[in-house]
Amino acid sequence: MNKPNVTVVGLGQMGFALADAFLTAGHPTTVWNRTEGKADALVARGATRAATVAEAAEASDLVVVCVLDYAAVRELLAPVAGSLRGRALVNLTSGSPEQARGEAEWAAEHGIGYLDGGIMTTPPGVGDSANMILYAGSPALLAEHRATLEVLGDPVDLGQDAGLASLYDAGLLGLMWSVFGGWLHATALAGADGVAAKDFTALANRWLKTVSWFMTGYAEQIDAGEYPGADATIDVQVAAIGHLLHAAEARGVDNRLPELHLELMRRAVDAGHGGDSYARIIEVFRGR
Repeated sequence: MNKPNVTVVGLGQMGFALADAFLTAGHPTTVWNRTEGKADALVARGATRAATVAEAAEASDLVVVCVLDYAAVRELLAPVAGSLRGRALVNLTSGSPEQARGEAEWAAEHGIGYLDGGIMTTPPGVGDSANMILYAGSPALLAEHRATLEVLGDPVDLGQDAGLASLYDAGLLGLMWSVFGGWLHATALAGADGVAAKDFTALANRWLKTVSWFMTGYAEQIDAGEYPGADATIDVQVAAIGHLLHAAEARGVDNRLPELHLELMRRAVDAGHGGDSYARIIEVFRGR
């Protein structure tokens, strides 16, 4: 079967994984990296090594770039804007929404199709359809190249605003770190009484399914701007977190994370919202 050619610019750990996934799926793949030796293993598997960025850009209608930052993207691609004209550029470099929107404007000025993306996995997870790759900037362009991009992971279309992939990426990473922190605190608490991490985590994973159910309901409250405390009020949560703080302190577990949660709850209570649901605390994050 004839599959579209793909170019990958940048062969760090993530860029290498992207090129490897394209090769594994049977796409003729051209690669370029500032340090040529990083392409050796891919070339041995059938990739074509481009001598210059311009040559890499001209080899394919779909050009994927994944480098250190947006400054590096612009440094590499600005001199070859003419070679990219009329092609699809997929930027999977991490950055801010503002940088992504700026890059989309630059691409439009030079007649380059543009998608900005966020890879929601680590390099070993690239190529697994269970993992998401977020895309924003041009739904039509994503639809045109979806079959090719699917080999990297499940393509999620966030719409026309090129900054949304970076925005979702940042927010989802923040959620991940918060979950990791809560899990590690809880695992340290249980472990102080001899509970194995894997045993506690088995129940923690089950509990997270219930937590996701709460989140779905709270999202509706946030969008409506109304926070009925029909399930559990912030006042009840303040009392409950006291038990966690006491148990952790008695076991010598660092309590800074739950103390932060308590501070946020108390600010909502002090503002007169103790009878509302936990979702009301979003107004504290919003600075209201």
